[in-house]
Amino acid sequence: MGKKTKKDMAIEIAEKTGLTQIAVSQVIQAFMDSVVDELLEGRNVEFRNFGVFKVVKTSPRMGRNPKKPDQLVPIPAQLKVRFKMGKELKKKLARRSGASE
Repeated sequence: MGKKTKKDMAIEIAEKTGLTQIAVSQVIQAFMDSVVDELLEGRNVEFRNFGVFKVVKTSPRMGRNPKKPDQLVPIPAQLKVRFKMGKELKKKLARRSGASE
């Protein structure tokens, strides 16, 4: 599997819609900024049939130094973004992989 960059997305959407790449890039950036702002405010961002982005706080814990496995290292609590797939995305991925739903 490859990757698709924001620029690649802008080009593809511009071709489909007839908008300029610059306009599409600005919309994509505004969309991403909006999602980030909501997550920073502690609110979930939900896209029906696609999924939900939400901020979760991990608990502090003890880990191990991979270079010195006998040495414990404290890992502080931190905020992370989790993504939970929506039903439609889950179904499409299951069909693509050949897995049962």
